Amino acid sequence: MSRKSKTRVTLVTGGAGFIGSHLVAQLLSRGECVTVIDNLSTGRLSNLDDLPRDNLTIINAKVGQAINNLDPAQFHSIYHLAAAVGVRLVVEDPIHTIHTNVLETSAILEFASSASTPILIASTSEVYGKSTKTPFNEKDDVTYGPPSQTRFAYACSKSIDEHLALAHNREHDLPVVIARFFNIVGPRQVGQYGMVLPRFVSAALGDKKIEVYGDGRQTRCFCDVRDVVKLLPTLLDNPKCLGEVFNIGNDEQIEIGELAKLVCKTLSSQSEIAYIPYDVAFGPDFDDLKNRQPDLSHLQNATGFRATTPLTQTINDLAKQIKCKRSSAESLA
Repeated sequence: MSRKSKTRVTLVTGGAGFIGSHLVAQLLSRGECVTVIDNLSTGRLSNLDDLPRDNLTIINAKVGQAINNLDPAQFHSIYHLAAAVGVRLVVEDPIHTIHTNVLETSAILEFASSASTPILIASTSEVYGKSTKTPFNEKDDVTYGPPSQTRFAYACSKSIDEHLALAHNREHDLPVVIARFFNIVGPRQVGQYGMVLPRFVSAALGDKKIEVYGDGRQTRCFCDVRDVVKLLPTLLDNPKCLGEVFNIGNDEQIEIGELAKLVCKTLSSQSEIAYIPYDVAFGPDFDDLKNRQPDLSHLQNATGFRATTPLTQTINDLAKQIKCKRSSAESLA
């Protein structure tokens, strides 16, 4: 099958991951043929279990290895979501973080450039580093902590990804869109790597202690993954969005301590909320952002996007998915 085919053929790296699996489902529902590359380091094949397999190909490998056996000209578009994710993983394994984010992104950009295949690069709000200016605008300067603070390895590596992507756009006219995700949440997200909402929901379902790091006054903005994956093809298909960076998410802020209370209220949980100092949770010299709110004006001007899924619905849907998984595990025990 070539790009001349009437059926769109799409490549999704990290397609067995949290956001990736939702995107794959969205693309399949549009009638596209999808090839997934995922080495399953943080993704799970079970995320794709409910999807029809007629137009879905899954390659279990690292991106740089898998693309050696693929023709870039066969794909109408590429979504590069494969990355090292999660604060805990970043702090505990910075070498893996840097290698995965920089080397694999470089490989997929070279692959896309060789056939001028439109590509969306998933980035993160972490690229804003220690900036105290809010809301964050795509044109803002960024400030990072010293290399001795490993948590900034993720921010720096994703910033390099953006530089590489925009360089390919300028030097090789590669059609590129960069999506900076701000705390995307929803079903299939796991708390294993430090993701806050699934940690809270999982604890609340068992009336176990909910651990809030720091004083709980730090704010974040949460956006449901199902809203986001509908947006991504719109960005990549719009010629006016090529060569641009977009903040992706919701701009409604909530303190993390208040998020814990909201989870308890929504799920009728009796969980106690405990506040854990950062140095106890992540070791000495850990640094965190006080506020992380996106300026969405650039995105809204280009697409009209507004998040529509209430946070309480996301909490309930995530809880249903976690309970279903636990029930399945118990039945197999």
